[in-house]
Amino acid sequence: MAILIVEDDQKTGDYLRKGLRENGYSVDLARTGLDGLHMAMESQYDLIVLDVMLPGLDGWEIIRRIRLEQDLPIIFLSARDDVSSRIQGLRLGADDYLVKPFSFVELELRIRTILRRGTIRETDVFEAADLRLDVMRRKVMRAGVEIPLTNKEFMLLHLLIRRQGEVLSRTQIASEVWDMNFDSDTNVVDVAVKRLRAKIDAPFDRKLIYTVRSVGYGLNCDSYDNQ
Repeated sequence: MAILIVEDDQKTGDYLRKGLRENGYSVDLARTGLDGLHMAMESQYDLIVLDVMLPGLDGWEIIRRIRLEQDLPIIFLSARDDVSSRIQGLRLGADDYLVKPFSFVELELRIRTILRRGTIRETDVFEAADLRLDVMRRKVMRAGVEIPLTNKEFMLLHLLIRRQGEVLSRTQIASEVWDMNFDSDTNVVDVAVKRLRAKIDAPFDRKLIYTVRSVGYGLNCDSYDNQ
């Protein structure tokens, strides 16, 4: 697998290149935005690890231009840890966003996960009954009414709607939405589902989010009784 790293910090770039090569990847390194964009367009890569703050051309502009030409998997690796930057990266089409300082093991696992599922990207718009979720615009509509959600509520609904028809355990939900191992003494998942229901289901006759007792939660699972 061929990976392109676009990183202007010399120590970080060298560290990533060395570590990924030791894990069996073919790795190229670009230290400026312009060089990174040129290499991404002219060579064949399976994935790009992309910094945001780069000389010449920043990561936002690089991903915009790449997305006009190809659907190459991209992971942002940036010191910009504010929520708005993470949302911006995902809106522009990144497959993942990891904040510096980072764990190399975690980065390599995320790379492996993305490469394992291939370059086929999921749809940007999901629908269930009269509910519509637009990933790129970060917008949720139900019966034509826009519903404002927090970032975690959006991530939770995105998980439920893209896996509608399945019942997800609290452990699965906690792992994917909060990136944490579920603690049975913690009710963070239950509280989040309750808040999401208040916005998505409470104002409407048809209820879409379901509880399966002793199992977990699902969306649009008509064979189960809503609890």
